[in-house]
Amino acid sequence: IWIGKCYGKAVITDLVRIQQLGEKKLGENERFRRHMKTHDFPERRFRRVAEEIEEKIDCRACANCCKVAETDITERDVLRLAKSMRIKPREFIECYTTMSVQEEGETILRRTEHGCIFLDGNDCTIYDERPDTCRDFPHLVRGKGSIQSRMWQMIDRATYCPIVYNALEEYKDIVGFKRGIKG
Repeated sequence: IWIGKCYGKAVITDLVRIQQLGEKKLGENERFRRHMKTHDFPERRFRRVAEEIEEKIDCRACANCCKVAETDITERDVLRLAKSMRIKPREFIECYTTMSVQEEGETILRRTEHGCIFLDGNDCTIYDERPDTCRDFPHLVRGKGSIQSRMWQMIDRATYCPIVYNALEEYKDIVGFKRGIKG
């Protein structure tokens, strides 16, 4: 367990605590998502907060996203990975991908009982060629669209990613969001 400081506050990295707090705050985080979507905030400050938190947390020591989340894979990812593995794209698709249970019709990397098929302990065996969604994770600093447009993804991610959990808590402070109020 490591608790550092970000903007003078404790940064929580204990995964059990992140899951407990993230699940406890699902409703609050959904209200915050709606709040963010209906207000216009300059993204620069949000990005700075996320960058600072990302610097304090070693994703490769955690790897919880690889253990918990599905990994979307694009045609471009397939071509890059197949080339690096020196196999045909069709073979890559047959051996290493499947269809998402959560998102109908979406192709994802296969999973084992321990997470992503390419996860070995906490190490990604395809790290240099990993899919774009992995490169951009947790999609706070990098990703398609504005932070506000990506907020719907963050509610779930706040239950397993220390970066997302801590960033959302700081974002709430930045915008003056009233916590714990129902409705």
